[in-house]
Amino acid sequence: MTRDFIHINDFVILVEEANTTKVEVDACYFDEPIVAVAFYGSGNVDLAVKYDEKQKDFHYTKGLSFAFYADEKVEFEHTVSPNKSLRCIVVATKLSKLEELPNQEGELFSDLLKELVKPKDHYVEGPSFFMTPEMENIVDAFFSNNYSGKTKMMFYRSQITALLSHFFGQLALKQEEVSKPLHREQLNKAKDILLENLENPPSLSELSQAIGFNTTRLKKEFKAIFGVPVFKYLQNERLTSAYKLISENEATVQEAAWQVGYDSLSSFSNAFAKKFGYRPSQIK
Repeated sequence: MTRDFIHINDFVILVEEANTTKVEVDACYFDEPIVAVAFYGSGNVDLAVKYDEKQKDFHYTKGLSFAFYADEKVEFEHTVSPNKSLRCIVVATKLSKLEELPNQEGELFSDLLKELVKPKDHYVEGPSFFMTPEMENIVDAFFSNNYSGKTKMMFYRSQITALLSHFFGQLALKQEEVSKPLHREQLNKAKDILLENLENPPSLSELSQAIGFNTTRLKKEFKAIFGVPVFKYLQNERLTSAYKLISENEATVQEAAWQVGYDSLSSFSNAFAKKFGYRPSQIK
């Protein structure tokens, strides 16, 4: 487990990463009331939020972003296992410092996260959604950059600004669409079917039938919830899975391409370079 605290303006950035060969539990607290946004990267670690006699469990965290308020009585407990690693970024600010944030960021928190600014419990959960590919790329970059010193801090500062901009932008869009009927349970099922069949995914028609939608509704509502079309989401997950296989020496580039459903090595390499900015053969 690695845990780094980075101070940028009046934000505290918590960067956590853990891989393990056995099941391990790690807990952390905040020492005073904070308002924060958490961003979960690759891996699919379990999270339990505990306070008083209450507990909120998250069993699917990969790609999840959510806002929350927490005071010093709240425990955040991650359960890390060999197939559920942890990559998490938490952007937090002290509740007492909210009005002092630069660039009108405090106003964004107050306008879009009202329930967190005036909390009624030790822990209050705000809006949550699965990140867009652009947001996932920013989170991935936190754990794969090779910068150091002042350059690394400059990089972190720019990435945090971009990540928060995407988060509040998506949040504003979703609040505009709050009246639209979205079927979260069926769409989560569709997403799970895709994730379980990366190598040989169903057609759009087959996926629609599996969740009881027609293809038009599936395309519209999947994009509304997850931010991207069905097969753009599939491609992103394929490439993320391939990156993990190659970087952890579990497969060669060719084997990784086959395992995530690419028949053409050149197509795989081009798609990989477009997402990550470099070829799979350049992973160290």
